Amino acid sequence: MKSEQTLTAGSTPLGALLDRYFKISDRGSTLRQEMIAGVTTFLAMVYSVIVVPNMLGSAGFDPAAVFISTCLIAAFGSLLMGLWANLPMAIGCAISLTAFTAFSMVLGQGISIPVTLGAIFLMGVVFTFASITGARQWVLTNLPKGIAHGTGIGIGLFLLLIATNSVQLIVANNTGLPVTLGDINSLPVILTIIGLAATIGLERRGVPGGILIVVVISSVFGLIFDPKVQYQGLLAMPDFGSEHSLIGQMDILGAINPVVLPIVLALVMTAIFDATGTIRAVAGQANLLDENDDIKGGAKALTSDSVSSIFAGVVGGAPAAVYIESAAGTAAGGKTGLTATIVGLLFFFMVFLAPLSYLVPAYATAPALMYVGLLMLSNVTKLDFDDKVDAMSGLTCAVFIILSCNIVTGIMLGFVTLVIGRLCSGEWRALKPGVLVITLGLVVFYLGGWAI
Repeated sequence: MKSEQTLTAGSTPLGALLDRYFKISDRGSTLRQEMIAGVTTFLAMVYSVIVVPNMLGSAGFDPAAVFISTCLIAAFGSLLMGLWANLPMAIGCAISLTAFTAFSMVLGQGISIPVTLGAIFLMGVVFTFASITGARQWVLTNLPKGIAHGTGIGIGLFLLLIATNSVQLIVANNTGLPVTLGDINSLPVILTIIGLAATIGLERRGVPGGILIVVVISSVFGLIFDPKVQYQGLLAMPDFGSEHSLIGQMDILGAINPVVLPIVLALVMTAIFDATGTIRAVAGQANLLDENDDIKGGAKALTSDSVSSIFAGVVGGAPAAVYIESAAGTAAGGKTGLTATIVGLLFFFMVFLAPLSYLVPAYATAPALMYVGLLMLSNVTKLDFDDKVDAMSGLTCAVFIILSCNIVTGIMLGFVTLVIGRLCSGEWRALKPGVLVITLGLVVFYLGGWAI
């Protein structure tokens, strides 16, 4: 088996070089499999180059400038993750932190755009310090197995909600329960359901690149039959020197004041648990955990996304983080940093290919995200129900991630449930000091009103 994989990856001098550098054969993958995974992840998260500029644009940022910064951040972060950490995780502007940046910092509190970018830069510096000093790794080490698996389950449910809402299959409900069924007769909903079923079928048959095939076919269908999907050209040269450019416009001194610094700390706390939980979940999905359930190359992975937030402040974008959609690539077979490297290169070229981003409608990528979400629900089988407190705290974490639409909230409630559950069951000796410290920190973070 290994000899066949080596032959596939090393059939050319370039292939042999990539195989050695990324350890493709050693991880049981092939060059073709990694390339498919990279393209799949890119297509699953390319929506960010539309969503992020729209969100920040509503707060006064120049959308064209944000488009460039969003592409550059995803390119830089994903290349760093791929070439340095050698993990199949893509980095981009975190949607949740983008919303906080636009609607809370700029519109809500009236912080100027340069000061906001300075705060993002400072957040990245503190975040990186927490990574290189081992604080984030300490959090991972003290993450109970139940909550670790529960985070994966919750993120899977979160992906399902994000995907179904993006095509209006599940929509907000004005009365009664918070959500309800959307228009089941709409084209996006019909194509999403068909796409999900087709993806499941192709993956069951073992068709290579089954997820990507569905994405491409749905996009082509949309281009032919959906009037909302229109070809708007191929190339669009970016204007880096525009008066609206956000590159280098951060005001670090303005961010160092008593009003802004608490916001910086809130960003850091959120990123530590949100991004760290996502990295752990994606690594578990890709079977990149060692015998101690630690992420292989985890230290570099944690540093990669924090450094990317520093870069985000420099080029004028939102805070960066590993994307949940990376799981689409790992589901397609991605096991090495070549997957993330391909994502990074594609985002770099996207700077010059802006019109193409509009050719991938939501119903083309929604089936991939839904399929991955369903796969991540399999983490429930990893819960040890012989240790009921640990298992139930994990399920509490999962349920409240989706109910609150916030990963950190789920993790916080999972920790609280675990600690109180251990005390009430008389199993207090099973509590590690680190677990108590994390629980106390999260509770104070929420009760103090700093949670995002």
